[in-house]
Amino acid sequence: MSASARHMRAISPEGQPETVAYSVLLAQSFTRWLRRPLLPAAADAAPEVLARLIYDAPFALVSHGTQQDPVFRYANRRAQALFGYDWDIFVTLPSRLSAEPAAQEERRALLDTALRAGYAEHYRGIRIAKDGRRFEIRDAVLWNVTDAHGAMAGQAARFDQWNFL
Repeated sequence: MSASARHMRAISPEGQPETVAYSVLLAQSFTRWLRRPLLPAAADAAPEVLARLIYDAPFALVSHGTQQDPVFRYANRRAQALFGYDWDIFVTLPSRLSAEPAAQEERRALLDTALRAGYAEHYRGIRIAKDGRRFEIRDAVLWNVTDAHGAMAGQAARFDQWNFL
């Protein structure tokens, strides 16, 4: 399977090698763009430990692939709880469905900004959970997920501030 094909598939959360590798890629990309660790306490952790700590982190972390209509390929436990989807459903959803139709233009602009600059910080926006509850996310960071050679694997977002509306 080609590297680009692997980047298009969903990653299992069960400690599979692909999950571990993608978690490391998420963390390395974050550090590369933002010049700080994604999870400071785990900056020097072994890959398997880093993957588990990110999956169980107190912040929400989601990532989508590089498709024309990107589909989520990663959501940590906090994101799954917040959006109300379990892993198996989350990783089949187009990421645009995380925002209401009225917020799509704003979301697209954010993704484009991050695509051009590598990342965007201090984002604030409204998202929608599976049950229809709306919530505001604040101070979110969005970054391009790239390998060491700059090959694009998707985009990710991390946020730890939200409130239901």
